[in-house]
Amino acid sequence: MKFKPLHDRVVVKPLELDTKTAGGIIIPDSAQEKPIQGKVVGVGPGNRGDDGELQAMDVKVGDVVLYGKWSGTEIKIAGDDVLIMRESDIMGVID
Repeated sequence: MKFKPLHDRVVVKPLELDTKTAGGIIIPDSAQEKPIQGKVVGVGPGNRGDDGELQAMDVKVGDVVLYGKWSGTEIKIAGDDVLIMRESDIMGVID
């Protein structure tokens, strides 16, 4: 299934977190934190400003981004769990 986000929406695939601590203790799924980093897999064209001009998006496909813990809406696309969020929910791009 193909999915194209509209306006200033971004599709982010959360990155997997480590399931072991530095000391080698395995963390169960129920105790793990929600991921706050992800890879951008889709972006919309951007929003229109007050003047009617299309405002370009600051993120692009392939960027690794940092977002809020409870940002976005979780959905499943082609068997993958992804988040759909507004570009404003993204705090920054990780180099």
